[in-house]
Amino acid sequence: MAQDEVIGRLARQIDATQKAERFLVRADQVANLRRQGACDLHHACAEFVSSVNAQLSEASLDLSPPTYAPEFFRESGANLIQISSQGRQVQIAFAATSQLVSTEKFAIPYVIEGEVRTYNQTMLDRFEIRNLLIFLCVEEGTTKWRFFDWRTRSTGTIDRGLFASLMEPLF
Repeated sequence: MAQDEVIGRLARQIDATQKAERFLVRADQVANLRRQGACDLHHACAEFVSSVNAQLSEASLDLSPPTYAPEFFRESGANLIQISSQGRQVQIAFAATSQLVSTEKFAIPYVIEGEVRTYNQTMLDRFEIRNLLIFLCVEEGTTKWRFFDWRTRSTGTIDRGLFASLMEPLF
């Protein structure tokens, strides 16, 4: 039974790699996808912040950086987006993969990997920071931001609902 799982996992990795190599063969294409993907992630954050602030009596969610353009993405090194309110943080750190395309940490081919961390002062006092892995995945020639929760083994797309579910326990 264990061998079947290993063989199945290997087959999925081979399939994912073939798909990735078929869609992405040039470094300039990957660089463009990464820059646009970073903008898309910031846009999702901005939509979330805007939708919450529209329902508050006082706008109390802050987004940093407040705007994002493709040239802001750093190919080498970390990129950071933060959503904060009254000492509560949703911190998104992401970077380009070391290879053009990877399937090392996630079964779907991806070109950016990162992490979403959530915390407040009480959590920091207990040395507790919640985190999710995030990936800019390439499927069928398009990109989509996906998360993976290593504690529950769940995965899904990154959207306003995810940000709300991450931020709600902080208050």
